Amino acid sequence: MKKTMIIWKMRTMNLAYRVKEHALSREEGIDGILVTVGLCIIALLLCVVMKDSLTSFITTLVTSMTTKAQGILNGVTPS
Repeated sequence: MKKTMIIWKMRTMNLAYRVKEHALSREEGIDGILVTVGLCIIALLLCVVMKDSLTSFITTLVTSMTTKAQGILNGVTPS
């Protein structure tokens, strides 16, 4: 019985080692590069097409954050 348990433990450890080695191995491929280039092209097209609305969004965001920061800073009283 003990011998069987040792065999199963060794097999389990071997399987875990092989899974770990496979998970950590790096494979040569171009998929990641293609996805990155594709996302950059999409982002560039969105910036060109939506330039006006993006500008107004950023302006609104910065104005809102500035107003909130000034409120926080003005609300602080020295002790």
